[in-house]
Parts: sequence; C-alpha cells; structure tokens
Amino acid sequence: MIGKLLPARMLHFGVMVGGEAIQSGFHFALNILLMHLLSARDYGIFALLMVIGGLGLTYVRSLTGMPATIRIARSTTRHAVTAYDITFGTAAVVISILAGGIAGLLLHLWLEAGQVAGGAFVALWSLRSHLRSTFFARSRRVEATIGDLAFALSGAGGTALSLWFGGDTLVHIIEVLVVANLVGIVVMLALVRQPVRLSFRRAARRRYGAIWRQLVWSSLGITTSNLQAQGIAFLVTATSGPAAYAPIAAAMVFFAPLRLVSTALVNLTQPELSSLLSRGQTEAAKGLIRYWTLIVCAGTVAYGAMAAAVTPFIHTPALQDAPVFALCFFAWVIYTAALLYVVPWAALEVLGDFRAIAITTFVAAVTSLTSVILLLWLVPTAYALAGAAVSELVVLVACRRLVAVRLRGGRPDTWAGGADPQAQPATHRG
Repeated sequence: MIGKLLPARMLHFGVMVGGEAIQSGFHFALNILLMHLLSARDYGIFALLMVIGGLGLTYVRSLTGMPATIRIARSTTRHAVTAYDITFGTAAVVISILAGGIAGLLLHLWLEAGQVAGGAFVALWSLRSHLRSTFFARSRRVEATIGDLAFALSGAGGTALSLWFGGDTLVHIIEVLVVANLVGIVVMLALVRQPVRLSFRRAARRRYGAIWRQLVWSSLGITTSNLQAQGIAFLVTATSGPAAYAPIAAAMVFFAPLRLVSTALVNLTQPELSSLLSRGQTEAAKGLIRYWTLIVCAGTVAYGAMAAAVTPFIHTPALQDAPVFALCFFAWVIYTAALLYVVPWAALEVLGDFRAIAITTFVAAVTSLTSVILLLWLVPTAYALAGAAVSELVVLVACRRLVAVRLRGGRPDTWAGGADPQAQPATHRG
C-alpha cells in the first residue's frame, strides 16, 4: 500500500512543504535581517514575541485545528464537514483572541509601544494557522499555499517599506506581521468563495463539549509540552534579560527551516492516520510511521552536515562572543528529535491517548526545567540549550515506545472513548 501511494504522497508532501517553505522562508529571512539591524536586546524581544506567538499556535492547534483535522478526515458527508468546520472555527476565533490579549499584556514587560500590534499579530497568526489546518483536512492544499504566498509577499513588501521610511524598526515590523497575516487570511477565505460562518448555538456547543475530556488532556499536554520546549526562553530572559536569550534564539533560527517539514508532516499524515486507524489498518499505519522516519533521518543528517560547514562563517551581533558551534549542535539535536517524534505524536492524538501525551510532556518539562536551571547556575547561559535538547530526546523515546505499544495487536479505539458519536451524519443538526 505504501509503495502504491508513494508518488501521490510525495506530491502532496511537496505541496505542503511548498506552502510551509514560503511562510517559513519569510520568517527565516526576516530573522536573519533583524539579527543585523536590531540590538541584542531588541532582537531578543522580537524572538520572545515569536515564541509567544508559537505558544498561541500550539493551543489553537491542540484545541481546534487537530480535532477538526481528525474529525473532518473521518466525516463521510459534506454536512458533517461543514458542521465541524463551523464548530471548531468558532472555537479558534475565541482562543485566538484570548491568546492575542495575553500576548499584549506580556509585551508590556519589555515594550513601551507596540503591545496592541503584538497582541493582534499573535491572534491573527493563530487564526491563520487554524485555517491552514482545516484547508489541508478538506484537501484545499492549493488555496492554503496561495494564502501562504500572499502572506509572505505582503510581509516582504511591508518590511521593505518600513525600512525605507525608517523609525522604530521593531514596532514597524510587528505591524507589518499583523497586516501580512490578515492578508493571508483574507486571500484564503476569498479563494474558497464560502461565507464565514460562526455559531455559538447549542448544537455547536454540544459538538465541541462532546470531546471535553480529550480537550482537557490535550490542553494539559500542550501546556507541559510548551514548558518543556519553551521554558528555556522565559528562564533565560527572567534571569539574564532579553539580550542573553538572543544568541540562543539566533542559533535556533538557523535550523528553523526544519520546522516547516514538521508542520507539513502533521498536515499530511494526521488525516491519513485518522482514516487508516478508524478502519483498523494498524499495519499500514505502522508502515507510514516507519516510512517517514527513514525520510526524516536522511534529511536531518544532510541538513546537519550543511550547517556544520556553514557555522564557522556565521557573524551577527546576536551571536557575538557566543559558543556558536555548541549552540548549533544543540539546536540540531532539538529539531532532529522533534521531527522524529512528530508522526508518532500525531498517531497518539488520533488514538486519543492525550493522557499519555500529557504524562510524557510533564516528565520532559520537569527534565527540561531542572536541566536548564542547573546549567544556568553551573555554566555560561548559552549552554542552557543543552537542557532543552535532553528533554526533546525524552519525548522522542517515549512517543515512539507508546505508539509501538498502542499499535501492537488488534484494532485500536480512537479518541480514547471508542467510536466517535459525532462521526455519524445524523448527529449534525443545526
């Protein structure tokens, strides 16, 4: 089965990577530019804003994008797809607004201006991420990719204009990101030529509330996951200030292109895993995981070798006097481990094993925070990144082991509660 689907799968993956490459390429280029234009403190603040935005993305994906993707992929009628689209789209709007409000409040700690724009950026980025997830689940890959292109082009044009006219570069760039995300959203919605529909009616609340147990475990898991992955950013900033975080953020940026592969893998494999496991095809699901493991191993080794060759020539203000090679090695370990567990993680989500995910990420978070605190006490700040690398390896080992156990033997139940009561079209009323 895997062999027969190889050309189609690689074509779909190419389309998804293309979209991710467009927007991630813009973020990558913007980071490289700002490393040279901003002071270490201002670049550290920008990097923290991107971290905060990334946290918003994880919650929107966990609470709306991921369940929408799984359920839309399992739906057999257009009415069911529309019902889930409206339900999770409404939830995404609410959560995105909350994420933006929290981001704006946090920015008051470091910025004298631009807090509102920063909050709007996080909200719109989160909402655009949800739309992309549902577009992929509905096989609207081309429209999502065109939206990514509109985002990147408007962002690049806005950046050029902001630098031309001068002023507060950091604040202007944040405003550019607000406009670019809004443009990307408008373009995607315009291409599908469907009205935007939100609903707070009882039927929509009932559909969302039906999975509240899974959502509680999912939100707990994503919280501990964020502590594990991003705790270093806030610990370093709290103890040494934004400037101390700048070299860590800069090193991570050089490996950020690997993140686009991670996102593309989730968008590609999760709907397929949901379909396979709902039909009890566990061997095909295991084959899919093995297939992408081999691809990821080859890709990360090649990227790591290229990075090792380029590292001696990296010179930016953010990396001045920093142990560049060590930072890049730790960053490579982090991204490699994350890529190797992203498909097993997606399988655990499809299986509804959010409790296991939450426990895994809790253990990893404790490992990460403890390691980072000890390293901050014992060695120079930059080496604290090693603590984050260790925690990613913990998640990698646990996820792959859990999936191997869950897929061993008979047909797994999905969503940790047996059959999905809303998979039947008759339940989608109102």
